[in-house]
Amino acid sequence: MPPSEFRKILVAQGGGPTAVINQSLTGIALEARKAAHIGAVYGAFHGVRGIVNQDLTDLGKETEQDLVKVAETPSAALGSTRDKPDRKYCQEIFRVVQAHGIGAFFYIGGNDSADTVRIVSEAAQAANYPLRCIHVPKTIDNDLMVNDHTPGFPSAARFVTQAFMGANLDNLSLPGVYIGVVMGRHAGFLTAAAALAKAEPEDGPHLVYLPERPFHLESFFRDVKQTMERHGRCVVAVSEGIADGKGVPVATSLATHVEKDAHGNVELGGGALADYLGKAVKDTLGLKRVRGDTFGYLQRSFAGCVSDVDQREARAAGEKAVQFALAQDRDGSVSIHRQGSGAYSATYGFTALEELAGKTRHMPDAFISETANGVTQAFHDYLKPLLGSGLPEIRRLRRHPVAAIGEKAK
Repeated sequence: MPPSEFRKILVAQGGGPTAVINQSLTGIALEARKAAHIGAVYGAFHGVRGIVNQDLTDLGKETEQDLVKVAETPSAALGSTRDKPDRKYCQEIFRVVQAHGIGAFFYIGGNDSADTVRIVSEAAQAANYPLRCIHVPKTIDNDLMVNDHTPGFPSAARFVTQAFMGANLDNLSLPGVYIGVVMGRHAGFLTAAAALAKAEPEDGPHLVYLPERPFHLESFFRDVKQTMERHGRCVVAVSEGIADGKGVPVATSLATHVEKDAHGNVELGGGALADYLGKAVKDTLGLKRVRGDTFGYLQRSFAGCVSDVDQREARAAGEKAVQFALAQDRDGSVSIHRQGSGAYSATYGFTALEELAGKTRHMPDAFISETANGVTQAFHDYLKPLLGSGLPEIRRLRRHPVAAIGEKAK
């Protein structure tokens, strides 16, 4: 499709919000303004549902100053959805797209959103309608194929790292067992970020459990018991997606009713897993001070805990999406690639939708410790530059003993 046909473009946001998804939105809107032949930039509220309902806004009427402020604001400014269009849904999308003369559709989201873009793209081709479809990466789970990492993940990882810094210090003050359940679905990247909270070798998290390795309660109890014997306390990071040897998520085995979204994803959230593991540790090991927490939505869009690297790359992903739409003669997804082995830098590619739509990327074996309850130095090296600048520096009092007086001195 030649650039002259992009008279109007439409952008939407899908899936879970992040701290930097609005950077990509702003990147698209401002980059589109540079193209003289793009006459309008529309936004759809609540993803593809907003397109069908014609719940649209003219982003061209937003000032650049306001867009920049929106970019710095967490969560999805346009609202989101997890709707997955079927054929009938696509027909409604095309009806609206054609009515408004849309020439390019940009959808910011994860692998499910990429699958939606693929479905819309194929339907447009079948209808012989000239619609350029571009997926812009976003997910805190960091589970998009092809990409080195995904916008939204570094900021969520920064939150998880700092949260476990605090949880470890709290646990150090009042020793016991602390279990923090972290998002990430079937990929362990976000949970593994907890490992970077360690300032000293004896710091927590002492144990990290990822969905890439089978989870067995007996091994879990043994690990906790040994950690308590070694340190007198135990901090644990657990992925919401941990599964047994047959691949069945532990969270689903605890639910009386398993819920799935429109994309077929099992709902893994809620506090059942943390409560279950906490009670199991208490009952089996006879420990009194045990606490289980579920981080929940906090890690997705926490204001004031955003990676500057993440902000910069999310904006660039939006800008590149417009550039690829104008320069390429095919639909696809923006992808992020790490360069070299020295100082961190990234470049942007253009990937076929079928390479990542509906697929899940997992933690590489090289990032997971041989004991299956921790991460390697390779993961530390991978994540550290993504967390951005200004992480808290943890310090402790040095012990300067004062000699005892009286009975104890004897």
